[in-house]
Amino acid sequence: MKNNLLSEKLIYTGESQTPTHLHLCTYNANEMQEVSGADFHEISSSLNSERINWLQVHGMKNTETVREICEHFEINFLVLQDILNANHPTKIEEHDNYIVLILKLFYPAPKKNEEDLDELEQQQVCIILGTNYVLTFLEKETDFFDDVSTALRNDVLKIRGRQSDYLLSVLLNSVIGNYTSMVSDIDDALEDLEEELLTISDGNDIGVQIQSLRRQYMLMKKSILPLKEQYIKLLRGESTLMHKVNRAFFNDVNDHLQFVLQTIEICRETLSSLVDLYISNNDLRMNDIMKRLTIVSTIFIPLTFLVGVWGMNFKVMPELDWRYGYCFAWGLMAVIGIIVYAFFRKKRWY
Repeated sequence: MKNNLLSEKLIYTGESQTPTHLHLCTYNANEMQEVSGADFHEISSSLNSERINWLQVHGMKNTETVREICEHFEINFLVLQDILNANHPTKIEEHDNYIVLILKLFYPAPKKNEEDLDELEQQQVCIILGTNYVLTFLEKETDFFDDVSTALRNDVLKIRGRQSDYLLSVLLNSVIGNYTSMVSDIDDALEDLEEELLTISDGNDIGVQIQSLRRQYMLMKKSILPLKEQYIKLLRGESTLMHKVNRAFFNDVNDHLQFVLQTIEICRETLSSLVDLYISNNDLRMNDIMKRLTIVSTIFIPLTFLVGVWGMNFKVMPELDWRYGYCFAWGLMAVIGIIVYAFFRKKRWY
């Protein structure tokens, strides 16, 4: 990894090829205006310092456009680099004039065929809160925040009459809702696997499914768990951007976050118990196989002994010249085998 303090060159580290395009929504209690464009100069004239400005940026491919936006809102260079770093850890950071939140969104990965296991994809979302603006940077084209845009158009719960930090709480609630949905799906899948394991089924793919769910769990845990400590900065911070009147909404988001964290902890315990149960079931199946093999071996031990005796090359073995010796030998071996099998059944060893 290069030292980003020694270079002014901006590089987007993600894989998304979504062309950079912008959507600006400016509003106050009485009206709302929306403008879209591929270049910041196309929409900059629509920015209004007397209103709340919500600028959505989709696609990080055009780093110069991202630079122009950050320079206009006086976002420092290190934050700009963090926005373009698609693998940046989750964080919440307070600055003098704005607050930066770097989060992850999760989506089910598309399957190439029906046999593929469920996997998760993630994309980074960066939210910057200022006095009268909110900036959201998304790597891909997505309708994730369309519900928020619709709420602004319809002025749901008088959302247009509130400060910018209220809009932040709504956006955060959407992100936490994404976490809740994904973690709940993993939790449900783990419960289904647990039921399947308790039936001691012979499915060979259960171990693979456990590993797939474990990968999904670890991906989400890596992104969500840091919020446990980071979110406290919003609740207990002294920033003037966070208004007391909107504190209750951030507390509500925190309640949802705590639910997600509790579910993640439950998933961890369930995964651990599933691994133990899977190993235990494998041991039980192996013991059952060994028991069957042992019984078969035990039945044939006396038969092998008889065959070994009659296979010796002694000249004087009267039964070898007996007319009914062959039938007698087969009958004796059959009786011994039945007696041994019946003994095992009576003892319930088989």
